[in-house]
Amino acid sequence: MKKFMTVAVVICLSTLSMAGSRKDSTERLTNAGVVLNEIMATPDKGIPQEVLDNAKCIAVVPNMAKAAFIFGGKHGRGVATCRTATGWSAPAFISVGGGSWGLQIGAQSIDLVMTIMNDQGMQRMLSNKFQVGGDAAAVAGPVGRHASAGTDWKADSEILTYSRAKGLFAGISLTGAVVQQDDDSTIAIYRKMIAQRTILSGSTAAPSSATSFLRAVKHSSALARTAELRQGEKK
Repeated sequence: MKKFMTVAVVICLSTLSMAGSRKDSTERLTNAGVVLNEIMATPDKGIPQEVLDNAKCIAVVPNMAKAAFIFGGKHGRGVATCRTATGWSAPAFISVGGGSWGLQIGAQSIDLVMTIMNDQGMQRMLSNKFQVGGDAAAVAGPVGRHASAGTDWKADSEILTYSRAKGLFAGISLTGAVVQQDDDSTIAIYRKMIAQRTILSGSTAAPSSATSFLRAVKHSSALARTAELRQGEKK
C-alpha cells in the first residue's frame, strides 16, 4: 500500500510539472508573437523589409534576462521557425545562454530576435546546439525600413541579432551565447522528444498553440512589404 501511494504521488507531481511546463511554453509562443507584432507596428524602427524577405529562419526570445556585475550573463527561452517548401515550419523551442567578461553593472530584460540569413546559418539552427560567433557568424542587425546598401549583412552574416529594451529597438551582439534545443518545452508541447531538424524542416505538424506566433511571422513580412509599397507611392 505504501509503495502504491509513493508511485501515485510521483505520477501526480510529474503530471503537475508537465502541465506547468506546457502552460509556460504556450505563453512563450504567444509572447513571441506579440513581440513580432509590436516591432513590425513601427517599421521606421523595426527590422528592415529586405532582412525579413531574405530570412531563412526567425527566432524570438521574449523577456530574455540579462544581468551583469563584473561578469555579464544572459539567459532566455524562446521559439524559432524556418521557411519550408510549404510555408513556415512548426515552432522549435530553444534556449539561449552565455556570458561575457567586462566591467559591467546593471540588469535588464530584453526581447531578442534573431534572423537567420543563409543556408549555412539555417543548418546551425537545425542542429540541436551551436555557439553564436563561434559556430555561426552573427552581427547586430540593421534597423529601419531599409537595410543600408553600404552594409555587407546579406553577403557575410549567417545571423542578424536584435534586441528591444524599454521601448528601444536595436542590433545587439550575442557573441559567445549558446543556442540549443529546449528539451522540456519540446516534450511539453509535442508530447515527445523530437529533434530540432525534424521540427524546423517541416516534417512536424504545428500545434494549435503555435497559431498566433506563426501568424505573426507570416504577417511580419507582409507588413514590411505593405510599408514599402506605401512609401513608394508617396515618392
